[in-house]
Amino acid sequence: MSLTALLSVSDKTGIVEFAQALHAMGIRLLSTGGTAKLLADKGLPVTEVAEVTQFPEMLDGRVKTLHPKVHGGLLARRELPAHMAALKEHGIDTIDLLVVNLYPFEATVAKPGCTLADAIENIDIGGPAMVRSAAKNWADVGVLTDASQYPAVLAELQAGGKLSHKLRFELSVAAFNRIAQYDGAISDYLSSVNFEQEKLSEEYVPTRATFPGQANSQFIKVQDLRYGENSHQQAAWYRDLAPAAGSLATGVQLQGKELSYNNIADADAAWECVKSFEAPACVIVKHANPCGVAVAGNAHDAYAKAFQTDPTSAFGGIIAFNRTVDLAAAQAVAKQFTEVLMAPDFTPEALEVFKSKANVRLMKIALPADYNQVRNAIETKRVGSGMLLQTADNHELQLADLKVVTIMQPTQEELQDLLFAWKVAKYVKSNAIVFCKGGMTMGVGAGQMSRLDSARIASIKAEAAKLSLQNTVVASDAFFPFRDGLDVVVDAGATCVAQPGGSMRDQEVIDAANERGVAMVFTGVRHFRH
Repeated sequence: MSLTALLSVSDKTGIVEFAQALHAMGIRLLSTGGTAKLLADKGLPVTEVAEVTQFPEMLDGRVKTLHPKVHGGLLARRELPAHMAALKEHGIDTIDLLVVNLYPFEATVAKPGCTLADAIENIDIGGPAMVRSAAKNWADVGVLTDASQYPAVLAELQAGGKLSHKLRFELSVAAFNRIAQYDGAISDYLSSVNFEQEKLSEEYVPTRATFPGQANSQFIKVQDLRYGENSHQQAAWYRDLAPAAGSLATGVQLQGKELSYNNIADADAAWECVKSFEAPACVIVKHANPCGVAVAGNAHDAYAKAFQTDPTSAFGGIIAFNRTVDLAAAQAVAKQFTEVLMAPDFTPEALEVFKSKANVRLMKIALPADYNQVRNAIETKRVGSGMLLQTADNHELQLADLKVVTIMQPTQEELQDLLFAWKVAKYVKSNAIVFCKGGMTMGVGAGQMSRLDSARIASIKAEAAKLSLQNTVVASDAFFPFRDGLDVVVDAGATCVAQPGGSMRDQEVIDAANERGVAMVFTGVRHFRH
């Protein structure tokens, strides 16, 4: 018995070639609307669904496949005599292959100025209904929802005349996943709309809330992990459906052991930090905190400066570059124990260096030209039986944003170091105190309950690394609530301080800075990170 395929696609990429291959194998072609016209124009013998149902498309195409002769042909179980008898009684033919991709709802609502009417008209009804029917009956029907599936299906049909159970099941899973994504996108959009019109007009462009009434996040598994944060925990890594260009999830592992849960978490912290710099930069992260950050003329020198900040903590750290790792940089990094090394690329000579260090995980992550502007827009955090969502902390401080509040004025060199220090502080767990000088971190105090303790720890780190904090600048991720924290960093050698301002005791801290003869600027924005 010959097979029947129903083709009804919005995205017609590759559909003609696919249909031609099906026809060459003797498979009967059914189709609808624009797809049927396209196939007929290419000389393919195609039967319109309306001829099968004996019911015309109606309501501007809203109703065309919602019919028992379509869904009966998709849902009938071939091994059940009662099902097959019912088909025969009602003159229904089986449909063995369904090719459907849905109206472009996601692309439509992503367009600036999308009207509510356009959004509604791009909600597919018949397509998802057919996909669900075919996917439910996967044991008898193959369902394709994306052009990328065409080659595998053709390969099996051409080799054996039918699809394997394994492939049909995989297609069914992909189909249900696609429907879940589609329905989630519709729910996200509609529950974010602030409906403000009594009478709907075709031109009405609604305002939308930043956060929808129901969040329907969709993620695809990248891999199972050996264990979670601790060995008694299970874990897996997922990515967004459409990950941001230049993000960790787009990376390719070139060598090394399988990434662990902690590797991935720390790698993300390092990668997001290093991406924030335009000059050649290196970031070393340990337990989610930068322990060394520097910019220089090349990757090697940036690494050398970053490593100098805290050689002890750098042991077993995660290293990220925003430039290609060349031979000199690779040879320097290879002298230390490193868990993960990330960069936009590696020269062949650099890769050769790490061949002898098979356990080092090398990650290549391509950076787009505008990588500083390409970031995730929303951040999420799971809390007990719930989730926190917020817009990402993508604020970039500019020189013009700095407000000098002291008698002492920062030098141009200090201002540049303040901008550098502020970028680093943004990626340090709160409370954060970061000493910098000459485009490198000199001491980092992170994650303390007291800002005073963070300041002291940063000084201790510098002392342990034999780095002088004289004439350094300091960035504090939030305001100094008292003058004591300022006194600690000034005692250590800082001559210029950046902080958000906004404390009830701002004047007290400003007076203290004037008393100590140091410059202080307010940024007007804080960077808590938990």
